[in-house]
Amino acid sequence: MSTLEIKNLHAQVLPTDETAEPKPILKGVNLTIRSGETHAVMGPNGSGKSTLAYTIAGHPRYEVTEGEVLLDGENILEMSVDERARAGLFLAMQYPVEVTGVSMSNFLRSAATAVRGEAPKLRHWVKEVKEAMRGLEIDPSFSERSVNEGFSGGEKKRHEILQLDLLRPKFAVLDETDSGLDVDALRVCSDGINRYQEETDGGILIITHYQRILNYVRPDFVHVFHDGRFVESGGPELALALEEHGYERFIDAQS
Repeated sequence: MSTLEIKNLHAQVLPTDETAEPKPILKGVNLTIRSGETHAVMGPNGSGKSTLAYTIAGHPRYEVTEGEVLLDGENILEMSVDERARAGLFLAMQYPVEVTGVSMSNFLRSAATAVRGEAPKLRHWVKEVKEAMRGLEIDPSFSERSVNEGFSGGEKKRHEILQLDLLRPKFAVLDETDSGLDVDALRVCSDGINRYQEETDGGILIITHYQRILNYVRPDFVHVFHDGRFVESGGPELALALEEHGYERFIDAQS
């Protein structure tokens, strides 16, 4: 049993303009995720949901000013980005980047080598990748293309879930994985997320605006995020209420 604990987390975004002041975004976030649990984070635009994801993962533009994030008791905020990944943390980005000149096959094997501590045996690795790609309905030819270069939004998201399947982290933070997906791609990606959890007992923090992905990836807990903190938590029924009534009552309560 593993645990990811976010304790009193405060963070600010560092400006690109050196004359500007940092802007506080996270204002005391507390959350505990255990192995096998799925937590959905929902909230209006600009509430800080993505900032939470990128702060946990170690994005350099987000500076932690208070609090800690413990993975099995160890504060990952003291780790580099790659050390966090090796410790068992995974981030699926809302906008996956293109990496020109690096093939998907080389990228995936290098990532797996870093996380596992040794290079996968080539014959077994090829079989493992092919099975994972088949499960996500990814054309095998994509393995020789540069990372995400020329991929559609849906193809990029499938490759994020492909990484999840192959790297098998203890905890997966999924930042709006459903954005830009059509119905078929949403089903395929959701199946991949569920398969990862069933096979690894991994914990999931899924950030989304909409109920629709939660029809496939069933949350154990739903949290409303507003103005840099959680303002309400509940079960799956909370997501249904948000879909029907919106966030207004939670925003009004904080005003």
